[in-house]
Amino acid sequence: MSASHSQHSQLVLVAGFSAGVGLLAGCAYMYALNGDRSDEWNRMGKDGSSAYASLVGKTPMVELSKLSKLVGCRVLVKMECMNPGGTGKDRASKYMLEAAKSRLTKGVPVVEGTSGSTGISLACLCNAMDVPLHVVLPDDQADEKKSLLEGLGAHVKIVPSAAISNKKHYVNQARILADELGGVFMNQFENTANFMAHYTETGPEIWQQTQGSVDAFVMSAGTGGTIAGVSTFLKEQAANVGRRKVTIALADPNGSSLFNKVAHGVCFTPEQAERTIRRHRYDSIVEGVGLDRITANFDKADIDTAYKVTDQMVIDMAHWLLREEGLFVGSSSALNVVGACLHAKAMGPGHTVVTIICDSGQRHLSRFWNPEYVGQYNIIWPAKDVIPSCIP
Repeated sequence: MSASHSQHSQLVLVAGFSAGVGLLAGCAYMYALNGDRSDEWNRMGKDGSSAYASLVGKTPMVELSKLSKLVGCRVLVKMECMNPGGTGKDRASKYMLEAAKSRLTKGVPVVEGTSGSTGISLACLCNAMDVPLHVVLPDDQADEKKSLLEGLGAHVKIVPSAAISNKKHYVNQARILADELGGVFMNQFENTANFMAHYTETGPEIWQQTQGSVDAFVMSAGTGGTIAGVSTFLKEQAANVGRRKVTIALADPNGSSLFNKVAHGVCFTPEQAERTIRRHRYDSIVEGVGLDRITANFDKADIDTAYKVTDQMVIDMAHWLLREEGLFVGSSSALNVVGACLHAKAMGPGHTVVTIICDSGQRHLSRFWNPEYVGQYNIIWPAKDVIPSCIP
């Protein structure tokens, strides 16, 4: 066994144990934060909703105390990974299914194209509704996502990674499959129930948890629903109370077009000019975020600035968060924290910056947290004492 493989195995064991302990502590913290939820429990029981659905939302927020000291700003992370499905996609999935409820007659399947997390949320919710789920997944996602989807009872179809202009793109294939099956296509990228979930719930929670002191919200975009819903609510709320505006910053990975859209008004990235893309459609090891187009959800976002974040910065931050803050996070979560760090430095000391922890590293063990996989792309596996370049 190689030294790197041995280190990887030890990391998985320790991280798994830490995640279990963290989940127990987190549950206790969530109860303390949210108080007695018996009224909500009774309400959910009366309207026929599932236990799963009743647990979606009201996620805790915690300060990254060590990072805050280093950047001179209060950096807060909203723990969307503590939704019942381990992801903020629970919110959008719940809202999209609610919007489609009238079309979900017995035997009619739900169909979705997903990079993993939305499919996992839909699978749990569809089980509770006794609705079959068909998922189309691109082949550039971690194997554990496919295994989890199948374990939850979803019918999974794997397709080659492709640009959205290609008929074989996973979203296009999901649309075709929905037509073939006579199913209901969720269409998370263009379905603005996604936006409404975050405008109605996530944004207000952030405002309440920071007591209106939030100065900036920073995150990446997959469908664009979260950054759009949160940015719209926070800016409206700041205007309503007559305080200075809340700035919104996008953190964008390699190969995504959105940085240039925000910075220069043109949705383009140099990787799109290449004959072939080196890794996958966004040319990054970060999964689930980055876009090559403007979706109906992202179009609603009110973004002030954007930061281009390299894969090396992302993996360095993920390892730093595990070592210094005890948080075992996925690639998009680490990307978000890098963005928050960069924006905190740009704003200067004394501000409150909020970002999102989207999911746990447990769904990224075979790729992002695998030194052999990462090493294929000339990314350096971080040493124990490495400090991310975004930290002063």
